[in-house]
Amino acid sequence: MTGQIYLLGDDAKLLEMHETPYDSESLLQELLAKYPNLLAGEQMDLATPRRWVLVSREFGVPGEEDGANRWSLDHLFIDQDGVPTLVEVKRSTDTRIRREVVGQLLDYAANAVSYWSVEEIRSRFQSQCEDDGISADDRLAEFLGPEADVDSFWERVKTNLQAGRIRMVFVADIIPAELRRVVEFLNRQMDPAEVLAVEIKQFVDPAQRLRTLVPTVIGQTAASRTRRSGGSTIRERITAEEYLQVIGTTGSSERLQAVRSLIGWSTAHACEMNFRRGVRDVVFIPGFVHAGRISYPITCKHHGRLIFQMRFLVNHSPFDRPGVIADLQHQLEQIPGWSVRGGGMDGLPYVLLDELKTDEDRQKLLRVLEWIDERLVTATKST
Repeated sequence: MTGQIYLLGDDAKLLEMHETPYDSESLLQELLAKYPNLLAGEQMDLATPRRWVLVSREFGVPGEEDGANRWSLDHLFIDQDGVPTLVEVKRSTDTRIRREVVGQLLDYAANAVSYWSVEEIRSRFQSQCEDDGISADDRLAEFLGPEADVDSFWERVKTNLQAGRIRMVFVADIIPAELRRVVEFLNRQMDPAEVLAVEIKQFVDPAQRLRTLVPTVIGQTAASRTRRSGGSTIRERITAEEYLQVIGTTGSSERLQAVRSLIGWSTAHACEMNFRRGVRDVVFIPGFVHAGRISYPITCKHHGRLIFQMRFLVNHSPFDRPGVIADLQHQLEQIPGWSVRGGGMDGLPYVLLDELKTDEDRQKLLRVLEWIDERLVTATKST
């Protein structure tokens, strides 16, 4: 290997880094499991970069219905649109990477679509999260955003799997020419499935202190990228002014006043300010920040619902205790426009902002947010 790249340090010295093979295939596998962004999702979809959450390493693939696992896939990821992504890793020194790996991954994909169930995938994801010391719902909230409906996400996974809408990815330090041609051909022909390769080169400095990883996606053509560009649910980040403009155009004066009060309260409490535009709605999601921990108790949608994310809250102290939830519900019941529809206190209860007619009505809402914030502060100090 003769490739090299250069780093320019703060001292204006140029550091020459040389392309270096990985010590083992398992090292590259571990890096992918820990850092899914190495799959270079921004190269796969420029408009809405792909992101992934790891379901499991060494995911078994049966060869017949109700049969024992016949193969073991290196990694199973799922992207933000619920598309299963099957990843097989090889080093360039493995001669199977030239052609044999193609038949191997196609075998995995064909049998996975036929015999995997979404229940099994969800169970393996929960086990992986337990091993990592985090709840499955918390990981999905971090991955999808706190306003996401977890059950709907898994339904999308099921729909994609049944439709054969999957992504197959070959990963290596060098993708040989033979594999490049096969991947490009398959990706032109296959729909809705997608076949790609990701070359992740490693560059190391002479002192062996620094490593740089450079991923490159191989196999996409302009036609295949256009064919698969639709349907993304990722949200575009916008400014507070743009969000308020949407409210002012589509909502009532009461709604606009309530949103202004909410933004003012969130700013005064140093919340993380997230304004995003999606396909169907525009949302404001303040992040309550305490000692480096961020919580997302509410989502404010442009159509006038302020949703309390109980599915998120009940996984965090002290809201995992029934008495605290009952106290919260009692306070919410004092707010005009309060509704227990949408699953009640076990689901996504909400307040209709159009019903907050007076400043006192709006203050009732803000007092509840203050109450939630104080309890999150106390829980953070006690840990």
